[in-house]
Amino acid sequence: MSARQPALGIIADDVTGGLLVASYFEEAGLTCPVALRPDAVDQSGDISILATRSRLAEPEEARATITCGIDALLAAGCEAIAYKACASFDSTEQGNIGQAAVLLADRLGQEPLLVSAGFPEFRATVHQGYLFYQGRLVTESIKRLDPVTPMPDPDLRRFLGQQAGETFGLVSHLDLIAGPETAQTALEREVAAGHRFILLDSSDDADILASARLARGARAIVASDPLIIAWGRDRAAGRMSTPQQPPAFTGPGAVIVGSVGPVAEDQLAAFGASHPVYAMDVLSTGPEEAEIERALDWAAPRIGDTPFSITTLAPRDRIEAAQSALGQLGAARKAERLLSAVARGLHDRGIRRLVVAGGETSGATVSALGLDRLRAYPRGPLGGGFCLGEGAGAPISLFLKSGKLGSRDVLLQALDHMQSPERTKT
Repeated sequence: MSARQPALGIIADDVTGGLLVASYFEEAGLTCPVALRPDAVDQSGDISILATRSRLAEPEEARATITCGIDALLAAGCEAIAYKACASFDSTEQGNIGQAAVLLADRLGQEPLLVSAGFPEFRATVHQGYLFYQGRLVTESIKRLDPVTPMPDPDLRRFLGQQAGETFGLVSHLDLIAGPETAQTALEREVAAGHRFILLDSSDDADILASARLARGARAIVASDPLIIAWGRDRAAGRMSTPQQPPAFTGPGAVIVGSVGPVAEDQLAAFGASHPVYAMDVLSTGPEEAEIERALDWAAPRIGDTPFSITTLAPRDRIEAAQSALGQLGAARKAERLLSAVARGLHDRGIRRLVVAGGETSGATVSALGLDRLRAYPRGPLGGGFCLGEGAGAPISLFLKSGKLGSRDVLLQALDHMQSPERTKT
């Protein structure tokens, strides 16, 4: 393998997920550029990530996006490819994680193809094939309130099998903790039973390590963060060096909140207790351009030393009304259009530090800003998500976070961290 060829290529189903795994690799001293378009994939990194918006795409669009991503990563010299989904495998009943498994297995000739959800570090786990979030079945957790991907079936084999059109086997926690030989025997048993796709439990970190051993030598996997991180570090073990430290970045700051749900509500409330917040109305029937201009007119005199936030977050009954009027995906896409246009306008008006809460909102924002790539920084006390945008003209420092992650005060902490990384509170 040439030194310029990435040890691994990753197709992330959203921007924040791609940045999070990149931050773990950067922390290990592995360069991990995050491309935002297939033609921007960087073959000079140790690991190369293509961040897409395939999570909520219609199945046909998602297949085209994933296929294009596979083409781009193979052309960059990646000999192995992972499709990265979020810890709770957020997707609709039609896709797109199962479809990604089919595409990778067919294209790279990977049989069996191993699949792993969960992130024990953040209390997202899979046990006996069932998905748990914060210690409860996903269907009984706060995930059930997710307006777009509530995950209605905790049985991942059944849920993914519906997407892929094939049954999934299982290597359980009991097999994984019994040792490498038992785990390998269990895997072979599932293959002999005719399963092309094998789900792996992730009840704890030991399951992840055992799964990484099973994946050694594979050309493709479909997984959430922890297995991809372990697999990637193993493949790039000889390349690790001193991690790059994030620079201090000054300039006016702002917060965009497009995520919904209890976590986002709590974080925005903490920010709004001491800083101004402007709420855009997704149910507004007027021209979107007028709604965007009103938000920017409100923001213009506030751009300076004191950060502010612009959001589409609303009370639950208002969100449900928007979904009823526009459809679930229609309401989400309108919110993204509004906020990403506002982000572009804020950057044009001098904002140089921008925090964005919400994976889909982050994807829409970096696209609206005209960015080609993101350079992730190693994880810090606030986790991953810090990066420098490349290709937007004036430089911009970003913190792009999943709506479900972060402490109550993470929005203000992130802006402070950009200015003084070494002084951020833990």
